[in-house]
Amino acid sequence: RQRIMESHNAMVAAMSRVLLATMCASTIAADPNIWPLPSSYSSGTSMTTMVSPNLRLSQAAASKDIADAFDRFMAITFPNRVPPGHRNAADSIEEVSVSVNDADAPLQLETAENYTLYVPEDGSEKIQIQAQTQFGVIRALQTLSQLIVFNYTDKMYKVASAPWKIQDSPRFAHREILVDTARHFQPIAVLRRILESMEYAKINVMHWHLVDTQSFPFESKTYPALAGEGAYSPFERYTVEDVEDIIEFARARGIRCVVEIDTPGHAAAMCKGHPEICPSPDCPQPLNPASNATLPVLEGLFNDLTGGKRGSGLFYDNMMHLGGDEVDTSCWTKTPSVAQWLADRNMTTDDGYLYMVSNVQAIAHAQGRDVVGWEEIWNHFGTKLDKSTIIQQWLPGSSAAKEATAAGYRVIWSTDGVWYLDGLKVTWETMYQQEPCDGIPDSACENLVIGGGGEMWGETADASDVLQTIWPRMAAIGERLWSPRAVNDTAAATPRLGYFRCLLNRRGIPAAPATNDVAR
Repeated sequence: RQRIMESHNAMVAAMSRVLLATMCASTIAADPNIWPLPSSYSSGTSMTTMVSPNLRLSQAAASKDIADAFDRFMAITFPNRVPPGHRNAADSIEEVSVSVNDADAPLQLETAENYTLYVPEDGSEKIQIQAQTQFGVIRALQTLSQLIVFNYTDKMYKVASAPWKIQDSPRFAHREILVDTARHFQPIAVLRRILESMEYAKINVMHWHLVDTQSFPFESKTYPALAGEGAYSPFERYTVEDVEDIIEFARARGIRCVVEIDTPGHAAAMCKGHPEICPSPDCPQPLNPASNATLPVLEGLFNDLTGGKRGSGLFYDNMMHLGGDEVDTSCWTKTPSVAQWLADRNMTTDDGYLYMVSNVQAIAHAQGRDVVGWEEIWNHFGTKLDKSTIIQQWLPGSSAAKEATAAGYRVIWSTDGVWYLDGLKVTWETMYQQEPCDGIPDSACENLVIGGGGEMWGETADASDVLQTIWPRMAAIGERLWSPRAVNDTAAATPRLGYFRCLLNRRGIPAAPATNDVAR
């Protein structure tokens, strides 16, 4: 009987922990419930400002991007219907005034996202947003959406502790989520939901790991057999029009889409449609450096993606990821024709690896792209790489970011074991405690560490659970990349993260419990 009671008590305790993990936070945070925390802000002490659910937008110059962003803001900020008698209290704020220097700015790595936001004490003044570009306005509206809260007692929308004065800008320009659509195909509707959730957290890059060993879902106009033979099924493909729509959906939210075509490894799916670019059917990767077809096929595929010049094409972002990781060259030595090709040129397999990396990068450079590569290309070739190469650190315990920045190369920080979202046992606290610039001088951090991100590899996540695998832990990474370096206290962040997780849930994003490491 004692054992039964002990078992019962243990079960009750476990259920209590799970219940606690799933409850939305009600604790009042010392910092405002804004995620990510702004660069600087001030507020009043006790004034509560009422905000009309019929809030109007006024712009000095009309911008469709800003008007569309305001419509999205209204939909997520005012979900509760206000009774007719409560709609227009006399002292409610009725208008948001927007001033922007460039409301038609192109979206690239260097595009400004800074803004200022002012929320007055009452309706005698307007909410004011000032920004350098329309994307700064989009960020400001997300901050404002978190300040406005529905009061269930008097059925009004209010802002506590007015007036608010916020000046904000991101610490890092590049803040990514890697989305892997090759291990598990992610439908268009799911990609849209991921992008919507990214806007809420000010994440500004979808690193689209488009293809890999398992599948090639992109329908290349030049080489249709790549998807025709390499996709999982006829229904698990992206047409050019699909990709155009996703990229525009992202751009409207201030999110860049950086495509990754991993080469020369992780490319076996290409062999199904074009076996001539691979060593052999039984040993398909890395891609075949000895074949005269390999580089022309890649050049044609890249041209489908880039349009052949800087800032143009389907993926018009000036950055392109070419992978370069986990290259096992044993297929080259096992394939007589490739082994002979290497021997004829007095090349080792590592020389062949460099040959492929250099020539594939040259194709991308000729099409106006700055190349990103996983850190193995740095570990193997170091300063032999073109100086414009951006190194993405990912190996646990790696010092690649320190070494590459010391040599003047730009880097992206996304280390496995701490910022890989498919690592389900990695807690948000661990993610929050990471500092991309540890051991890197301030000047190099500011000029060469362009950012980082959370990597949502697709082996163990599909359309049914990818969003709750990303969130809320990605929010921890997002704040470390947006907010000042000194914002790194997990205890101070805990109530805000709990609140933000529940905010995502209220907006229809199935973010998992923040404190339950088995939930997703």
